[in-house]
Amino acid sequence: MAYITCKNLSVGYEDGVVSEGINFQVKKGDYLCIVGENGAGKSTLMKTLLGLIQPLSGELTLDDITRAEIGYLPQQTVIQKDFPATVEEIVLSGTLTRAGKHIFYTKEDKKLALDNMEKMGITELRRKCYRNLSGGQQQRVLLTRAICATEKLLILDEPVNGLDPKVTAEFYGMVRKLNDSGISIIMVSHDMMAAITYASHILHIGKTQLFFGEKDDYLETCAFKKIGGLGGSDVN
Repeated sequence: MAYITCKNLSVGYEDGVVSEGINFQVKKGDYLCIVGENGAGKSTLMKTLLGLIQPLSGELTLDDITRAEIGYLPQQTVIQKDFPATVEEIVLSGTLTRAGKHIFYTKEDKKLALDNMEKMGITELRRKCYRNLSGGQQQRVLLTRAICATEKLLILDEPVNGLDPKVTAEFYGMVRKLNDSGISIIMVSHDMMAAITYASHILHIGKTQLFFGEKDDYLETCAFKKIGGLGGSDVN
């Protein structure tokens, strides 16, 4: 059973189509990496999957999952990096999307946040102000917040922008562990070669879809050899 199914999907805005003819599925345990040139519509597709914008045409179906059960780590803005809240407050806010949310955080919410902070190795940061953390620590906090919202699917949009290679490798390792635990992953990353190392499936889009399928099959395609096979890291 697929959590997400897209059939002949077109995404874009009022002023026109960004990408069309998109067909893919995301099932339990999948790790999908979305690749394509700048302006190909990767972030637009992410926003469409999340219901932040509507499809221009085609079908987008969710099965055995609701949008409230999807964890989301968006591209971080300068303003977000300077957010004046504690780590614990930010992680706790990830529980807000859960069904039947009360006005105040429950004991279950607080336990979930603490358990996930322990899982992600940030318990010692819980009382610290988020804006005083390093970029890598901030992304670890936001990932922890995202998994408080879901046990099924994480959507990550350019999660390693601005991180150094060591922190980037650590971040990918954390995401891989979450995937190994059964959480499905959809990721867009400018660092294509690193991102697809862990992926099980690849969706390559441009003005139209260029590929969807298993990673090993993608590595044999002309699309990969043209951009990924040349080792470029700015093609995504």
